Amino acid sequence: MNRQAQAAVLFLVGAAVLKAGSSDLYLRYVKAGLRPLLLGAGVVLIVTAAATVWYELRQGRAPEQDHDDEEHGHSHREPRIAWLLVLPLLALILVAPPALGSYSAMRTGTALQAPFGYAALPAGDPIPLSLVDYAGRAAYDHGRTLGDRQVKVTGFVALDHDGTPYLVRMALNCCAADAQPVKIGLTGRIPPVLQPDSWLEVTGTYTSERTKDPVNDGVIPFIKVGEAKPVAAPRDPYDESWNN
Repeated sequence: MNRQAQAAVLFLVGAAVLKAGSSDLYLRYVKAGLRPLLLGAGVVLIVTAAATVWYELRQGRAPEQDHDDEEHGHSHREPRIAWLLVLPLLALILVAPPALGSYSAMRTGTALQAPFGYAALPAGDPIPLSLVDYAGRAAYDHGRTLGDRQVKVTGFVALDHDGTPYLVRMALNCCAADAQPVKIGLTGRIPPVLQPDSWLEVTGTYTSERTKDPVNDGVIPFIKVGEAKPVAAPRDPYDESWNN
């Protein structure tokens, strides 16, 4: 590609990054805390594209030189196929990809890690907890900090090969490319019909029941469901609390 074409691609990349960063679309790719860096990168790319065009115009060849090149058969054209590089950028601008869901979750081992500690639970009942927080307390603290308290967790539904239902959140370290699932099994008053990738708000209590993830043998704790109701997918479908 010539410099004008390079500048056009840089501009499109910058515009795509700014579009994603100025809306919730960026949450499909990176964790929320990276938004300022994403917006800054978009601005830098657009400024670089403008500077490239300005430099090319300033250093443009004289008309007589161009004419001389054409007379001697030295006029060069970049292959048009190079413009196919723009197609992924247009896809990024025009199409929002879905968040990772049950298909990825059931083919990836649980990423649950032992917490460094357990914060005191707030007053009230039920207690709203992130799925990762509940899973860590249930798996590694054996429910001691949970006791008989009712908790409320939210996640999307995933079913294994024999129909066992799980509630899942995909945990991010940096971006969607490294997302890994944290899973909790459901027991108790489970809804009779569960649709994979639908989101549920589950209110329940700790149970000592657990199983091993068949993918990596990681521990998967369960929650005893008292009530489950469908909810809309959250603004940020990923859970970042596991490594904070």
